[in-house]
Amino acid sequence: MKSRTKVVVIGGGIAGCSTLYHLTREGWTDVVLVERNELTSGTTWHSAAQVTNFGMNQTMVGLKRHSINLYKELAEDPDYPINYHHGDGGIRLANTPEQIQGYHHFASMARGMDVHFEVIGAEECARRHPLISTDNLLGGLWDPLDGDIDPAQLCQALARRARKAGAEVYRNTPVSGLTQHKDDTWTVHTEHGDIDCDIVVNACGYRVNEVGAMMGVHHPVASMEHQYFLTEEIAAIRDAGHRMPLLRCPISDYYCRQEKNGLLVGFYEQDCKTWGMDGIDPNFVNALCPDDLDRVTDVLEGAFARMPALMEVGIHTVVNGPITYTIDGAPLVGPIPGKRNAFCIIGLRAGLGEGGGHGWLLAQQIVHGEACYDTWCLDPRRFTGHANVEMTALKAIEDYQNEFRFHFPHEHRPAGRPAKTTPLTPILAAEGAEFTVVNGWERVDYIKPAPDFHPTLSFNFDETFDVVAAEVKNLQDNVGLAEVNGFNRLEITGDDRHAFLDRMMCGAVTKRNGRVGLGYLLNHHGMVKAEATIANLPASDRGPARVWYGSAAAGEYHDMDWLQAHLRDGEDVQIRSLTNDQTILVLAGPRSRDVLSACARGDWSREAFPWLSVRECFVGFAPATVLNISFSGELAYEIHIPNASLYAAYLALRKVGEDHGMTLFGARAIESMRMEKGFLHWKADLLTEFDPFETGLDRFVKLNKGDFVGRDALMKRNESGLQKKLVSLKVDTTEAPAHGGASLMLQGRVVGTITSGGWGHRMGMNLAYGFVDLEVSNPGSKMLLDLCGELVDAEVIAPSPYDPDLSRVRS
Repeated sequence: MKSRTKVVVIGGGIAGCSTLYHLTREGWTDVVLVERNELTSGTTWHSAAQVTNFGMNQTMVGLKRHSINLYKELAEDPDYPINYHHGDGGIRLANTPEQIQGYHHFASMARGMDVHFEVIGAEECARRHPLISTDNLLGGLWDPLDGDIDPAQLCQALARRARKAGAEVYRNTPVSGLTQHKDDTWTVHTEHGDIDCDIVVNACGYRVNEVGAMMGVHHPVASMEHQYFLTEEIAAIRDAGHRMPLLRCPISDYYCRQEKNGLLVGFYEQDCKTWGMDGIDPNFVNALCPDDLDRVTDVLEGAFARMPALMEVGIHTVVNGPITYTIDGAPLVGPIPGKRNAFCIIGLRAGLGEGGGHGWLLAQQIVHGEACYDTWCLDPRRFTGHANVEMTALKAIEDYQNEFRFHFPHEHRPAGRPAKTTPLTPILAAEGAEFTVVNGWERVDYIKPAPDFHPTLSFNFDETFDVVAAEVKNLQDNVGLAEVNGFNRLEITGDDRHAFLDRMMCGAVTKRNGRVGLGYLLNHHGMVKAEATIANLPASDRGPARVWYGSAAAGEYHDMDWLQAHLRDGEDVQIRSLTNDQTILVLAGPRSRDVLSACARGDWSREAFPWLSVRECFVGFAPATVLNISFSGELAYEIHIPNASLYAAYLALRKVGEDHGMTLFGARAIESMRMEKGFLHWKADLLTEFDPFETGLDRFVKLNKGDFVGRDALMKRNESGLQKKLVSLKVDTTEAPAHGGASLMLQGRVVGTITSGGWGHRMGMNLAYGFVDLEVSNPGSKMLLDLCGELVDAEVIAPSPYDPDLSRVRS
């Protein structure tokens, strides 16, 4: 066994084997996989092993497309072919118009990744799958490339190719400990000796937290028992002359696929059960949980109704084994938060079908620092301090019970809530607030007009339209107040703080005390990594001279990891998180200065406290730090308050606001207003797949300022010219907003993809952002938006249609 290697991958299921293989494909061959037993002895061996293109976003569709292409290549390898039923086709059923509408959206989204779904009617579903009934059925989503694969053969094929490239695989080699050294390298301790390595990868399936504990981390991954059975032979299948398509049924919570001349039928019952919460037997290897078909009786009845042939055939085998879930159902593939040179590929509840793509994207991140797609939807850092196994178990049960029911826009399911709150959460709830969730935080979405107000779940504009319009209107005319909790806030101190930030950001960095600036951070490929507000605070009784670095709530762990990874030895810079200690109250509208002036001593005039200023003060008697910046396009102030004083500051502002027509507003109003102002949303419009010039951030880039992270790569990209461009669009419909991922079409071909959309209530305009081909990037360019199956006109317009000269912000 080697004593030194570049990467050690721990775990020999689909996650580990795929990662090892793809590392060799990226050029790293001095890599090792260690497995405590035999390959595929965990969840992989009993997987139903379905392979579909369907995903909830373009990254998921892209990685699944890679899996299918890779598996097809492996199946056709003359030296080591594997069993892969490629292209049997698959149907996701629907019995409501809203589900059908959603399927049309997913078809539009997938088209941009060159994946082609088809929405079909009930009769066509039955024609393609002659065993199903059309009772209570409207139609379905057809994936022509759906299929299934042999799990053990797949993993062995990947391991074989990795070995041929120079990788090594050590079976029956349990890991007993992990030690990280001062230079951030690792020693992997095993029962057969130690292996020193640069990088370690946790690919341990349901044993993920056993290895996580060895490096002092706690992964939000929990397991669920999952049952399926294999039937005896069914004559209609035997005599069909073709393989039956796969079936996934959100109506009756089951799926099935052909297995020999019978069916494999799996269940997602409501009376589901977690597994391994109190530890896992070390001898649980190639093992199953006890059968419990009584638990799936209700689901089985629905399956009988949809497929009467099941009532006439015997059960050959029952399988009940653990599968892993995360808080949002998507895997954790990427850097482990707070650790250097440590990665994970875990929580793969559909591991066999998509594991090829996950290993592909992880290998790219390990070798190159980023993948070809923006992988935020998979990033382990998208969950922060609230994420634990207990919460994950609650969300896993909820996801399991809704396995084939996709999330609608603005749908927030109740399990695992509330995870993060402030002193104002119950106060705002009493005011009628409906909450959305941002990085676990309960954030006001809008103020309900009545306690029993419940909007319809739909891809169309819903009943909140007029509610949000009223919030925006009052803010535009008078003044509004909103709580923005969870905003990522890092305090940076030390004599080298400005030089450090100058190196991290691609543009000019504001250094003057009392001033605020906006800047962008790039990765080493010159692509957009992060967006940050920089506020310079002079020394005071609240602390030394310091910089406040503010960014999106979701970026809490992401940005901290990125900044700390770039600190140099001997550099006088200290970074401290204040994210969970303070909360922002946003005061916005033409009367906001009057409210602030009545609550806080000092001169708040335009001359004394102009746009992009920062000042410490007291709001009432609550200590506060106020920034004159706006995300709404109106005169606005961000008032940062320690949580202990938050309620006091809120009361002071509300009391004065009574005389100025103040009302509360929420996240949907903010979203509407930022669309009108051309302000971009991190991980919706700001993606690592595009550079700042493609994203329209030219004014924030200073290539001649000296070295900064990503400068050389950006200059090289700039020489080649733009590949895509982010544009603002006016969408010609009042029925629905554009949804992220939807395709923009010209003469039957895809020319762009929507990143975000919404109604601009001040402009009376349906707005969207999207990355498009250069040929359609100029204002006035017209194209068609595939909006849930309907082609509607879309036209490129100049950015920031509302108050483009910022006169209201500067007022």
